[in-house]
Amino acid sequence: MSAEKERLLNTEWKLWGPYLSNRQWGTVREDYSPNGDAWNFITHDMARSKTYRWGEEGIGGISDNQQLLCFSLALWNTKDAILKERFFGLTNQEGNHGEDVKELYYYVDATPTHSYLKMLYKYPQNAFPYQELIQQNQSRNRFDPEFEITDTGIFSNNAYFDVFIEYAKADVNDILIQITAHNRNNEDAPLHLLPTLWFRNTWSWGYNNDKPQLISTNNEEISIQHHLLPNYQLYIQQKTDILFCDNETNVQRLYHVPNTAPYTKDGIHEYVVLGNENAVNINGSGTKAALHYNTMVKANGVVVIKLRLSAKNPHQPFADFDAVFQQRIDEANQFYDELQHAINNPTEKLIQRQALAGMIWDKQFYYYDIPQWLYGDPAEPKPPVERLNGRNNDWKHLNNADIISMPDTWEYPWFASWDLAFHAIAFALIDAGFAKQQLKLLTKEWYMKPNGQLPAYEWNFGDVNPPVHAWATWRVYTIDQRNNNGKGDIAFLETVFHKLLLNFTWWVNRKDAQGNNIFEGGFLGLDNIGVFDRSAPLPTGGFIEQADGTSWMAMYSLNMLRISLELAQHNPVYEDMATKFFEHFLYIAAAIENLGDEKNGLWDEVDQFFYDSLHLPDGNLIRLKVRSIVGLIPLFAVEVLDHATLEALPGFSKRLDWFLNYRPDLAALVSRWQDKSADEKHLLSLLRGHRMKKILERMLDETEFLSPYGVRSLSKFHEQNPYTFYVDGKSFEVKYTPAESTSGLYGGNSNWRGPIWFPLNFLIIESLQRFHFYYGDDFKVECPKGSNNFISLDAVADEITNRLKHLFLPDKNGHKPYLGNDVQMQTDEHFQNYWWFHEYFNADTGKGLGASHQTGWTGLIAKLIQPKRPILK
Repeated sequence: MSAEKERLLNTEWKLWGPYLSNRQWGTVREDYSPNGDAWNFITHDMARSKTYRWGEEGIGGISDNQQLLCFSLALWNTKDAILKERFFGLTNQEGNHGEDVKELYYYVDATPTHSYLKMLYKYPQNAFPYQELIQQNQSRNRFDPEFEITDTGIFSNNAYFDVFIEYAKADVNDILIQITAHNRNNEDAPLHLLPTLWFRNTWSWGYNNDKPQLISTNNEEISIQHHLLPNYQLYIQQKTDILFCDNETNVQRLYHVPNTAPYTKDGIHEYVVLGNENAVNINGSGTKAALHYNTMVKANGVVVIKLRLSAKNPHQPFADFDAVFQQRIDEANQFYDELQHAINNPTEKLIQRQALAGMIWDKQFYYYDIPQWLYGDPAEPKPPVERLNGRNNDWKHLNNADIISMPDTWEYPWFASWDLAFHAIAFALIDAGFAKQQLKLLTKEWYMKPNGQLPAYEWNFGDVNPPVHAWATWRVYTIDQRNNNGKGDIAFLETVFHKLLLNFTWWVNRKDAQGNNIFEGGFLGLDNIGVFDRSAPLPTGGFIEQADGTSWMAMYSLNMLRISLELAQHNPVYEDMATKFFEHFLYIAAAIENLGDEKNGLWDEVDQFFYDSLHLPDGNLIRLKVRSIVGLIPLFAVEVLDHATLEALPGFSKRLDWFLNYRPDLAALVSRWQDKSADEKHLLSLLRGHRMKKILERMLDETEFLSPYGVRSLSKFHEQNPYTFYVDGKSFEVKYTPAESTSGLYGGNSNWRGPIWFPLNFLIIESLQRFHFYYGDDFKVECPKGSNNFISLDAVADEITNRLKHLFLPDKNGHKPYLGNDVQMQTDEHFQNYWWFHEYFNADTGKGLGASHQTGWTGLIAKLIQPKRPILK
């Protein structure tokens, strides 16, 4: 067993990690405005002076798992108007395509216990173009591309620093820190490096008056005193000035009220950038401190700083520094060599490793206590009363203080329930314990609503995400089972299953308006996929019965059936639950089939495709004929049962026989239930052979869904044939838009009207593999349509996988599609070996779009690169 795998058995190795957010300002947690205007309550400009209530942010930072003590790097190039303590980006109102970070940084490496971490920040030597980025993007409309930092030309002459931030743990509470700054320019350049240590403010709110202290004498080590932490020291190899202030709000600057604290959060900025010597405490103490390295980095030269944050009191803190650092790097290589032993392409290895590094770096301490947030703190003024009827006011049970995998800690520094399910799949490759813990977390009583609803995301916990939690639970269980010599974690499976029973019941009770097993659900994570905002009151009145909502519930039923059957092999009481979910799946299949025979149902016999159905107040139905990925989601409701499993569960088999004999109409709805395949398998699916072939025919048509880079979220058919709906003299249009959104629907910061999205492509691939597991190699389809190339469903899954991988792989000219036409990023030696993992991708060109570091669900590329293993029965 590798050293890193051994460390995974000891949870104390995760006491410290990359748990700082990249952005705390502009979040719902920090918003105490009466109208819920989070982006303007704390702006980027205010952030350096405003003490946060719920969390902290920093560049390349780490913290303990309760974020009591934080460390990160600040920088100043002598030309910026502000100290660079946090990444800059546009707010939702400033960006022509919503919020967007405007910095160049990369997650280079990481191990799951954080025994080794490495990231890269590219810091310009000239004044950072803050105003140019804002003004250029504000002057553009939704039909224009975003104006990026590389478009300013600030990196074009190599006048920047490559700043690497690395951590290597000597022990669970003994962390070696190395900061390496390379001057990529041919001229000497000044650089102030300020490694910064501070406490999250826990003392100003009226609950606990214990105020920690950072203390130093004669600019030697920093002594760290906190009543909830061991006695840490920050050891300093290269002695320099230490600047102290306090993590307290500068109310004078922000609100024109005299400060009560003599030293405020922005004191180090004031001292370094503005020369205000009174802004720091010359007595060498405070709750925030920075080492001040004022350097001149030689042309093409390098500066290295070494520190040690330790509770071990080492006699010679730097004697073994280089040896321990190298050992952790070697152990990281050993860990990934073992994971990647079957991958032959070295570039794919690098992509997978950096994708997993991004997953690890995107962990975050997430703290949010809704009652305290709504009603305010004893030592603070009461929040505006309007908040009690505003955002998240009906989630008063919610109290989160956990390490959670985030979609992107700048653009999405909050958990999202369906994102997290996909994150768990990638994490299961390297740390099944963390993957399982994440899935269990959302079902805890302080997350899940008493009625069974899972929280969606902090902007609206009551929104509804697709119910993929059971699927992720089963997949993590099977991945862990394979990696554990066939032994599955039944306790984990059983724990989550019981909570998901509540969630399944919530769906049935709340999202089946007519009680006919056809479901709604609202936007279901697909933002602007439909004609209308599906979560808002419709301009027509009435409601929408959704092909995706119904298909998700059919999939949910089969996922719960599969889990029930696994649990029943250990405890026969679960056979009854398996029967329940089997029958529920059949009722949903029957509902889809019955409606499919009607004029305005979900299945269109002419188009041979699934559509949403709009129910008008007068009782009429209108089929919304948008060819979107909504109509492909019925593919996901597929399960294959081994006949031996049924024979091993006689109670379940007996009930099945009775039910299928009693309701032959329902049995006939399930594809080939009466027929056993050659190797004794049964297929459960919403799609019979004809419908599946017709859906696949559209999906594999390059003039419709099949892009060179995966499956589009909207058919290219709508490029020349937009779908338009008219009501009360207004028109609502859906047009194929392969890149950024041209609509303001759902904030306009993401687009489901054409681009490639990894999560649904991943589910398509897995569904095809399940179908192939039943049908085998003899069942072939044409791929792509019109090619006369007939291949098995497994080969189709491989084809889609390869198209997704080619987003990141360089072509014969060295061009990586996801980087678009950025010449420097495509060709420069200092850019070539670093990858971003975007939120979604231009379906025609492959260019990465949206959040640039969403190695949450786009981190699924790590799983797709990993060679396939046989499907477990």
